[in-house]
This record gives sequence, C-alpha cells and structure tokens, in this order.
Amino acid sequence: MKLSMRLGPRSYDIILKRGALANLSQLAWLDRPVLIVTDSGVPAEYAQKVAAQCPHGTIATVPQGEASKSLKVYGQLLQQALDAGLDRGGLVIAVGGGVVGDLAGFVAATFMRGVDFINCPTTTLSQIDSSIGGKVAVDLGDAKNIVGAFWQPKLVVIDPDTLSTLPRRHYINGLAEAIKAGLICDPQLFLLFENGDVDADIEDIIYRSLLVKKKIVEQDETEHGARAALNFGHTLGHGIEAVRGIKGRRTKGYFHGECVALGMLPMIEDRQLQKRVRAVYRKLGLPARATYNKEQVLAYMRHDKKARGGSVTLVKVPGLGCWRLDKAPLEALETLVGLDKA
Repeated sequence: MKLSMRLGPRSYDIILKRGALANLSQLAWLDRPVLIVTDSGVPAEYAQKVAAQCPHGTIATVPQGEASKSLKVYGQLLQQALDAGLDRGGLVIAVGGGVVGDLAGFVAATFMRGVDFINCPTTTLSQIDSSIGGKVAVDLGDAKNIVGAFWQPKLVVIDPDTLSTLPRRHYINGLAEAIKAGLICDPQLFLLFENGDVDADIEDIIYRSLLVKKKIVEQDETEHGARAALNFGHTLGHGIEAVRGIKGRRTKGYFHGECVALGMLPMIEDRQLQKRVRAVYRKLGLPARATYNKEQVLAYMRHDKKARGGSVTLVKVPGLGCWRLDKAPLEALETLVGLDKA
C-alpha cells in the first residue's frame, strides 16, 4: 500500500508493505554518503539490511531508550555524520522506533542546515504515528521534545515484518496511538480494537491510523490549529512519563504509549465511552490506572510546550470520532492530576 503526504514541495510517499526494508534501494537513491541511525534494542540485521544497499553507508548505533534523545547523543551523531563524509547531498536514514526517528530526523534537519531524511520505523508506535508528520526533536532533561524542528522525510518505509521481533509489551504500547486516532477521527478504527484481533488486523490498524494523521498534518503542517488534536492524551501523558517513564536508569514505570493511554482517559467526556476505552485497555494489557507523585507531574505539565501565557490547550473528546480544543488556565491542570481533591 502507498499513501502520499501532500505538502506541496515537501510531499513524500509512505510505503506500507511486508518485506519493504529489503527493497529500499528500489524506492530511494542510496548511492551517496549515508548515515544509518539505529539503537541497541533494534535487531542489528535491520540496519545491516539497509547498509547492504548503501555503497557509502555508515551505521551509527545509539543506546536503547529515551535517554538517547539528548543533546549529548545528538552531538555525537553530528560528528559521525561529518566523519562519514556527509555533505549537502547526503542522507540520514532512521531504522528503529520513535526515539531513533526523532533523533535521526533532528540530525538531518540541522546538519549542514538540512539534508535528506528517510524514516524506516520498526515499532508499532513509530509505524502508527511518529514516523510521519515531520516533527523531530530531542529532550532537555525531563522536558520531552523541547528542542526540535519540523523536517519532513523524503520517504517513509513501513515494513510490518519488523514487528515480529518486538517484545509483546512494546508491541501493545504502540497501539495506544492508534486508539487515539480512532477516538478523535475514526470510529471504525476504534471498533477494530473492541471487536477485532489486533494481530490479525495490524496492517489495517497501521493504515487507518496513518490516514488519520496524514489528513490532519496536511491541513496543519506546523501545528497552528487542527494538528493540536494529535496531542490528545499527551498533556497529562507527558507529565506522567517525566515522573514515571522508563528512561535511563529508571527501569520500572511506563512506556510512552502507556502514558498517553493514561492521559487520554480524563479527557474523554462521555462516561460510557470512557468505560469502553477502559475495557479495550484491559483487553490489550494497557494500564487504566496508575499511581504517581501528583505535585511532580503538575510541575512538569506547567513547563510543557503546550502551556503558554498562563494557559494550556487541552484536547477533549466529547464523543467517539470527534474532538475539540479547550484553552484553560494553568490552574485547570490541578484538576487534571487530581490535586483539587486533596
């Protein structure tokens, strides 16, 4: 299957096909200096499969985990790009999950003021959501994605076969973003989670999720309006992730998708729909409740990039398949984390 992100001169194709990773050279020009960025958690064979198609390719492997989305690792990759001989005609290829895509994309956006970027996502989270749309970034301490840019890839190649090596929890973690897409725009996608088999339906889930994000990004590439809907669940979710997320030496807690799943629940205004979402979470094994330090989460949320001028924009879902943006004072965050009940 092929989709086309229509953004004028920044348009690109999204290829969704089993075995596509082995055929990358048929889809893109690779006979130039190429930096292939991956991480230690991605099976080495995936990056090697890409490198075998690149006459002048260099593999750069960063440590697995959110901690690699740092200025330090970003700087190391810039140096590796320089050492690999990348020039203005060079190419950066991401082979991995959302962390790799964000990091490699930011390198591509800033090295020599911007070089070509191809994203080859290998996780459900990145195949469903983060690989398209052009948001690239690194973290600053616990402030997630606070240093970044909009840099559209030249091509996105999604090979569902790479999902076979994912641990089950990672596989399910990524599905939270698909649930998000269903809740805000595609009731039929949500019904796949309620009534279907996620393993049997995975290609349809990926495809429908990409259609939702593609449509929104085409309307609002740099997030000045409708694209904010894609932040559904992320205001509280990022706060929980900053405090309880698995990062660096913090090996116990929640992954990004799990935090987004938790962050969506209080933003659903229809109680019956909220009940249905909790049932889907239980079916998949996503968390429906969590304990965390509310004061710490609140402190992080006040510094979230969505909080501006004493207010914050919250994405709420009044019913299945629809959403709205509410601009609320920062004090509303206390209600969101439950501190007003203390």
